[in-house]
Amino acid sequence: MLTLFWILLWVVLVALTVAAGWSLYVRRRKLVAAQVPSLDDEAIRTILQTGELYVDDDEPLDLEEIEEEEERFWSETWDEPDDWGRPTS
Repeated sequence: MLTLFWILLWVVLVALTVAAGWSLYVRRRKLVAAQVPSLDDEAIRTILQTGELYVDDDEPLDLEEIEEEEERFWSETWDEPDDWGRPTS
């Protein structure tokens, strides 16, 4: 009877693992599919004519804002680390 319990327990655990893996696979596939731009007939014609396809990004980067944030980051003062592990003389 105890052997049957362990077999059923392992079957249930394997089934849960497979279900979790499948769920993760489906979620990742949907996420990747949402990020890949779809190609329409006009885009394919452009690729065939020019050999290239340029798509606009959703939001262009604001270089001034990035530079200001970088300057703010590097202008901050940093505390020196405490010497907790070193013995004092």
